[in-house]
Amino acid sequence: MKVLVVDDEKDVKVLFEQRFRKEVKSGEVELCFAFSGEEALEYMAANEHEAVLILSDINMPGMSGLELLQHIKEKYGKPPPIVMMITAYGDAENYSEAMKLGADDFLTKPVDFISLKEKLKGKLL
Repeated sequence: MKVLVVDDEKDVKVLFEQRFRKEVKSGEVELCFAFSGEEALEYMAANEHEAVLILSDINMPGMSGLELLQHIKEKYGKPPPIVMMITAYGDAENYSEAMKLGADDFLTKPVDFISLKEKLKGKLL
């Protein structure tokens, strides 16, 4: 399963690589990273249907994660990738907007990787 992680904080790459080391080594998971919404759309355009799961931060400079979610849900429909939104702010407004735009799940930072892996097993692995 290819996972695209979208976050403007570059240290997220090391964190995800550490937390998914076993799954990456076994070939269950392949991690790809984009550090902006715009970069994520470029990745999706070049690698359509490769990413089956997108984990996107909401609060990013430039294109927000909510704007990215809207682009993905409008353009990539068959089959649609699963999109989980991640935010440091678990406020009701972001949650309801994300769900209205078609988010499949909503996570808060710091990410609980045990819970995330359980969700992934239930959805994809």
